[in-house]
Amino acid sequence: MGPVPKPLTASRAAEQTSHLRIVGIGAGPANLSLASLLHGDSDQPNLFFDRKPSFTWHDDQLITGATLQVSIFKDLVSLSDPTNRFSFLSYLHEHGRIYHFLNAQFAEVPRTEFRNYLAWAAEKNENVVFSETVERVEFDGVFRVTTDRRQVTADNIAVGVGTVPWVPEFAVPHLGAGHFHVSQYLRNAEDLAGKRVAVVGGGQSGAEAFLDLISRPESQRPAWVSWVSRRRNYFPIDDSTFTNDFYMPEYSEYFYRLSESKRAELNSAHLLSSDGISESTLRAIYQQLYRLQFIERDEHRFGLLPNRTVVSTDRTAGGTFEVTLRHNDESGQSQCLPVDAVVWATGFRPAPKKFLDPLMDRIQSENGEVRVDEDFAISWDGPPDRKIFVQNAVRGQRGLPDVNLSLNAWRAQRIANRLRGSSSPELAMSFIDWSAKSGRGTQWTA
Repeated sequence: MGPVPKPLTASRAAEQTSHLRIVGIGAGPANLSLASLLHGDSDQPNLFFDRKPSFTWHDDQLITGATLQVSIFKDLVSLSDPTNRFSFLSYLHEHGRIYHFLNAQFAEVPRTEFRNYLAWAAEKNENVVFSETVERVEFDGVFRVTTDRRQVTADNIAVGVGTVPWVPEFAVPHLGAGHFHVSQYLRNAEDLAGKRVAVVGGGQSGAEAFLDLISRPESQRPAWVSWVSRRRNYFPIDDSTFTNDFYMPEYSEYFYRLSESKRAELNSAHLLSSDGISESTLRAIYQQLYRLQFIERDEHRFGLLPNRTVVSTDRTAGGTFEVTLRHNDESGQSQCLPVDAVVWATGFRPAPKKFLDPLMDRIQSENGEVRVDEDFAISWDGPPDRKIFVQNAVRGQRGLPDVNLSLNAWRAQRIANRLRGSSSPELAMSFIDWSAKSGRGTQWTA
């Protein structure tokens, strides 16, 4: 469980009437990174609101054995300010287990441990407030942020409300205990023993759900588990060295300068560098399938169905479901899966931002996203020194790293620098010369 919400102390009660340099809306990893980098800076008074009672981070997906797909250095602050008190290393040190963590020699960090680190950072930061919902943001020379408890004013705001689960529209009417998104997995998956289950989605979340279901003890195992994916196979994440240059600041800047159509093409082409399955998870699945079929001789427990698109789910008179699949290569070929439950591992979309409605007619958009500048500030018709920063909402403009942890600290540092009118130490350039305009990589002497 997350930490108990912090009470409104005397020092924080004073902040109810103070004017702030920046107000953050949402306290997930993105805004939590910004709050951590601004902490202790008296020139940047700040407050970050989150409507949840306490910090959560995909808590219902923390299946035993689930691991992080990025380095521990891609925490809230280390890649921008390694001396910051809110680093993952500081978390380990404060809890007295830094040697134990090193000795454990994790090839991949347990995701629950990283979630606990994030909750610790939120709890330690007195400028992060839970159980308070931002209802609207208005502007009259300053931003007036109205919550369900108070109103504060600020020079700038930072929107980091994250994402919400997505399922196909035809599945929405059926959502419930036996038909649910993977983000609600742990609260619903215990009731699947002896049932026929379809897991839909070929990314890491779908793989983890499938592995969990087929690995349960006999008394808790579903009668049958089908794993459906639109992808042609169950592909691993591309975590190789040069591919990871896509997740460096220099490539993000290059990507931002490209045309809208080219950016969309690159996001599609390189999806598996962000949304593939960990090699360790794939290996564990294959080994468990081997055990089931050849050691336990329990051949009728699973079905692997890649290269298929779910086109409908219909509830039968008996309360079960018929899931219709269309094969992506064999024209006209379809299959019908009779199942008792469906787990939708179909990803997330940017969360709605109704609180910005009073300002939306002043904000520019681009292909369904708010348009941002090089420092993630929204393009709008307000004064140039009053910024609406947005995080985790512009994948079309900033690429695949915009929705994962890789450039979290760097993006927050860009925002912090904009507030301070400062700049960070220059990073060493990528080994790869991304742009023909740079002239690098073409100079040589005889």
